[in-house]
Amino acid sequence: MEMLIIFIVALFSFPLLSVPFFMLAGEIMNTGGIAKRIINLSNTLVGHITGGLGLVNIVASMFFGGISGSSVADTAAIGGLLIPAMKEEGYDADFAAAVTASSSTMGIVIPPSIPMILFGLISGVSVVRMFLGGIIPGILIGFSLLLLTYIISKKRNYPKGEKFSIRRVIQATLKSFWAVLLPVIIIGGIVSGVFTPTEAAVIAVVYALVVSMFVYKELKVSQLPKVLIDTGKTTGIVMLVAGMAMVVAWLLTIVRIPQSIAVTILEISSNPLVVLLIVNLFLLLVGSVMDLTPALLILGPVLLPVGLAVGIDPVFFGVMMVINLGIGLVTPPVGTILYISCGIAKVSLEKITKAMLPFLATQVAVLLLIIFFPQLVLWIPNMMK
Repeated sequence: MEMLIIFIVALFSFPLLSVPFFMLAGEIMNTGGIAKRIINLSNTLVGHITGGLGLVNIVASMFFGGISGSSVADTAAIGGLLIPAMKEEGYDADFAAAVTASSSTMGIVIPPSIPMILFGLISGVSVVRMFLGGIIPGILIGFSLLLLTYIISKKRNYPKGEKFSIRRVIQATLKSFWAVLLPVIIIGGIVSGVFTPTEAAVIAVVYALVVSMFVYKELKVSQLPKVLIDTGKTTGIVMLVAGMAMVVAWLLTIVRIPQSIAVTILEISSNPLVVLLIVNLFLLLVGSVMDLTPALLILGPVLLPVGLAVGIDPVFFGVMMVINLGIGLVTPPVGTILYISCGIAKVSLEKITKAMLPFLATQVAVLLLIIFFPQLVLWIPNMMK
């Protein structure tokens, strides 16, 4: 009975309300033509470079991640449009799927971020400060993936798009103005304190709905039931996992598992850097066999006290966990995004896993950079404070 009460109470949370709304906003954008216009703008910016469509994939994910806060929504929206296009242009299917999967992990690092909201819920850490902390790491991941994609494309002689034109950039910007304005409103409103992350999620839904139905006119009233049903299915899974994870976290606390783990790690070393390396190695292993949401909700309350014991900033710790477990989304055998990309590209898990290796190495390198230089996460939150 007590566990049932904890399950129900866990779901009666104002910050948690933002999760279904951000997911709904992502579904509306995908159906209503907003994602397509973001891709068109990205194409005018980087499509003229060797491996243009691969670069467009990454830049579009950076834009889209600033709206939906979900890597799954990012993969479905961007991958559904670009993977077939990349295959038609002569890109290897496994490479197209690998680029899509790896770039989609930015969706949970660049604010807004659903996993950061969930971490803030279970830890009491400021969600706004975590959003701010994700800006520089998200940009670092994006530019490192752009560089890697360019190098691979150059070696394989992948095609370029149309020649760069300022006129085309201006035209695409004007056509996608309302789409690009959305992340500015969301992030700007949260950072300035005009509204909370939950209120930002509701505003994102209303804005996306108005733009898709009345400005771009690509979302029809008849499509709304499917959009709502698809969102409901995804939200139901997340909410169920969130509630059960809170119950598990409560049980772990009762039997003093967090304290035992803290003592074990601190017996090895009390050096913050060594502790971070141990925790990250553990999380990389967990991320390969457990999905991000349950891993974050169960292990967050367990591992955060370890970080606090050696003086690690909780905002940094939360952002680091999200980045680390985000890598697990593209790591077999339980990489959710990996399977979505496989399905869209129609390639085997074995082929995409091999193609993912350089992208995984790049993401781990960025993670290590953040571990050794925490100010990459904390500089903006501390400056805004």
